[in-house]
Amino acid sequence: MHVIDHTKGQPSEGESRNVLTESARIARGKITDLAKLSAANHDAAIFPGGFGAAKNLSTFAVDGKDCKVNKDVERVLKEFHQAGKPIGLCCIAPVLAAKVLRGVEVTVGHEQEEGGKWPYAGTAEAIKALGAKHCVKGVAEAHVDQKNKVVTTPAFMCETALHHIHDGIGAMVRKVLELSGK
Repeated sequence: MHVIDHTKGQPSEGESRNVLTESARIARGKITDLAKLSAANHDAAIFPGGFGAAKNLSTFAVDGKDCKVNKDVERVLKEFHQAGKPIGLCCIAPVLAAKVLRGVEVTVGHEQEEGGKWPYAGTAEAIKALGAKHCVKGVAEAHVDQKNKVVTTPAFMCETALHHIHDGIGAMVRKVLELSGK
């Protein structure tokens, strides 16, 4: 959607980036276009979240509960879900599952801002408006929807120390691996 200068917290004027190219830069390794991802070749899928999930993988940042999800993201979510394979989502990414997988249980943390600790708490209402169930969890926790094999954690939806976010993401990954039998 746009490039953010993270030193200023502002969009960079006149700059554009390719999501696939940026993914390769960040991952420092071999990546493949999401269009080629098949549940048949993988045990689980994990969506890391961040503003990119709300701006590039969907239109949630602009459209809220009326958002559209990228067609490949929607296909991957449905394919893994139908195959009974676990899906992990953190930060804002649980809105993707809420939009695509009706009735799913997810968390983005708390439902009240609590003096700025949970600045994106309003996201929980959008999740409910999408027909999903929002489950209140702390930043170091992961919520497991056993029926749908969907695991979520709040991550950066909470203003807290990085090690707490790390703990929640670790819990999500461990639960996804458990559900996959690995």
